[in-house]
Amino acid sequence: MKMIVAIIQPDKLEDVRKSLMDAEITRITVQRCTGHGRATDTSLYRGQELTPDLFPKVRIEVAVNDAFVDVTVQAILTAARHGTGVLGDGKIFIMPLEECIRIRTGERGGDAI
Repeated sequence: MKMIVAIIQPDKLEDVRKSLMDAEITRITVQRCTGHGRATDTSLYRGQELTPDLFPKVRIEVAVNDAFVDVTVQAILTAARHGTGVLGDGKIFIMPLEECIRIRTGERGGDAI
């Protein structure tokens, strides 16, 4: 089992959600967050140039069985990218998932996902 975490641009959330649904990945968690990587953007405010520290982002978490890792990553990659790729499109992290337990039934492991 793996936990896939994707940090994407807010305007791509609906595209990514639809892409995941089309790939039959239906269980996701979405959080609004702020952050920055290499991308910097300056703006003019009252005559002074400002560089904001944090930009609005969306964090998507998907727990999948090993067989669905590549399908999930490909669905996110194709939907989250702006055109051929733009600085700030985001990142995908894949982490091992030690255990998953469904609270309602007590199921464990891949069956709980």
